[in-house]
Amino acid sequence: MAIYELWSPKLERAEMTGALKSRRWLINLSMVIISSIFLRILFPAAAVGTAIWAQSNGYGLFNNVNAPKLLIGLLCFVVLDFSVWLEHFASHKIPLLWRIHRMHHSDQGFDLTTALRFHPLEIVLSMVWKAAIIILLGAPVFAVLVFEIVLNGMAMFNHANARLPKRLDTVLRKLVVTPDMHRVHHSTINKETDSNYGFNFSFWDRIFSTYIAQPSLGHKDMKIGLNDFQGAKTSNLKWALLLPFRKG
Repeated sequence: MAIYELWSPKLERAEMTGALKSRRWLINLSMVIISSIFLRILFPAAAVGTAIWAQSNGYGLFNNVNAPKLLIGLLCFVVLDFSVWLEHFASHKIPLLWRIHRMHHSDQGFDLTTALRFHPLEIVLSMVWKAAIIILLGAPVFAVLVFEIVLNGMAMFNHANARLPKRLDTVLRKLVVTPDMHRVHHSTINKETDSNYGFNFSFWDRIFSTYIAQPSLGHKDMKIGLNDFQGAKTSNLKWALLLPFRKG
């Protein structure tokens, strides 16, 4: 995706090129390294390890149901996908969670590294939520492994500053979230920020009436980030780590 967005970028702005891009990439990549360290210390089993543990102990609904494994895997994948949509929705609606999540939205650019820009606290809370869903479901290990791969891959895809042919985008977004669809969610306009919460399947936003097809100002003229937090400080690692504890 990094190669593709360099070859065919959707937006060419100062914050997505040159020195500003380098600073954004540095903080966003640093954030994923810090989050990974936190996660390994506090939650070493992670999602797949949780599924192995639940399976070995017979915990969860589908570990006690006699049904085709493939069907169970598909059902668990869909439920996990919805659980991430619900978590994302809650992160915008619950003030405490928003204080943590807004660090992701404070990025004034929008490219594949934005998909890595999550506060360590959010990464840990997200893993606790996923682990709870995995245990309740008794989700098969293979389903969780596939889900985690898709979760990370699709996050990179729909945050990419990539230009897709309009016809391809129209077809793809009927099922999955495309970069143009998710970019709307990173608008500074509140109505648009409170839309398009999906990361993989696009139909959840249509079902719950949180879907907006295009930004009101158009992709080239839309403002990305948060109105309350603008300027070079948003590409400062210390500032970003302390953002959940700041007022505003």
